[in-house]
Parts: sequence; C-alpha cells; structure tokens
Amino acid sequence: MIPAMPAIATSSSQGSAAVLRFGRFAAMGAVAVLILIAGVWASWGSAQHVMLTKGRERGTVDVARCGPDACWGRYTPLSAGSQPRARVVLEKSVAVERGRTYSVVLKPGGDDAVRSGPAGVLYAWVPLGGALLLASVVVAGGLLRTRAAWVMALSGVGLLTAAFVTV
Repeated sequence: MIPAMPAIATSSSQGSAAVLRFGRFAAMGAVAVLILIAGVWASWGSAQHVMLTKGRERGTVDVARCGPDACWGRYTPLSAGSQPRARVVLEKSVAVERGRTYSVVLKPGGDDAVRSGPAGVLYAWVPLGGALLLASVVVAGGLLRTRAAWVMALSGVGLLTAAFVTV
C-alpha cells in the first residue's frame, strides 16, 4: 500500500502543475493581447486621419507660434474644397519647430491638424511601437516564447527608430 500513495500524490501534483501552467499561459496571453490592443487603440486616434485621407482636407501649416503643448500657424490648402485658415493647431512634439512648414491633414469638425506623409504615419504609430516592446517582455517572461518576443521587440524598435529618423 505504501508504494501506491506516492503514485497518487504524483499524479495529482502533475495535474495541478498543468493547471497552473495553463493559468499562467492564459493570464500572460491576455495581458500581452491587452497591451497590444491598447497600443493600436492609442495609435488609431491619429493614424486614421493620416492613413485614410480620402475626403479630408489636406494642406500645409506654417508654424508661427508654439505654446507648452501645441503649435499653431497659417493653413494653406492643397486639396480641392479645402479653405485657407488663419490658425490651425498642431500637437507640439520634438518634431515640430517654429518657423517650419509641415504637410498636414485636418481632423473633421475643427482646426486640429495631424502631420501627413511618411513622417505622420510613423509618428502616429509610435504608441504601437512602445506596446510591442512592452508586450515582448510579457511574451518572453510569462509565455516563455523567446522567438516571438524577439520578433515583437525588434518590430517595436524598428518602428520607433524609423519614426525618430523620419520625423
């Protein structure tokens, strides 16, 4: 009877270990997916205006002044049906300088603008690049998927580097 006891204990121990592994896999997978969804959600607010420009007002902004979190200047239209404006607001970042001209797309229903072209597209997807880097740590540490984590991390670094160089 004594040899049968360790076999039962071992099988229940193996079962609980399998349940814990599945629980860790499910929890870390959910966290990684949630991080990636948050990155896409944060990026899409600006990216939709930059990438889907059909029917939107496109033009250039000559940045005249900058405040603590925004820059503004005169808008010159480039698309048909767009009207010139005396003041258009552009989010201030390290990539926006006073005295320079930027190609922009206007957000509907206001005077807010986002940068267009390759620089605007890459800048809009910067939050996704950060999310890829963060999720790669979760995938490597929590899911033990190092190859997938390296692919995610290198994609995030590539996106952030391309945005830095282009913007």
